[in-house]
Amino acid sequence: MDKFISFLKDSWEEFQHNVTWPKFSELQASSTLVLVASLVFALVVGLIDFLFENALNAFYQSF
Repeated sequence: MDKFISFLKDSWEEFQHNVTWPKFSELQASSTLVLVASLVFALVVGLIDFLFENALNAFYQSF
């Protein structure tokens, strides 16, 4: 139990003195980048899905 309490104390001290938090503007920029990248990725995957679906439908209907 002493090791666990020591771990908690050390973790709290690390949290108070050594953790650096990003500025709000940095968080906004990172969030915007993630949002844009996610939308682009979703559009690319959706386009590939659309193309494969149409290609397979055309292939299957040819028989």
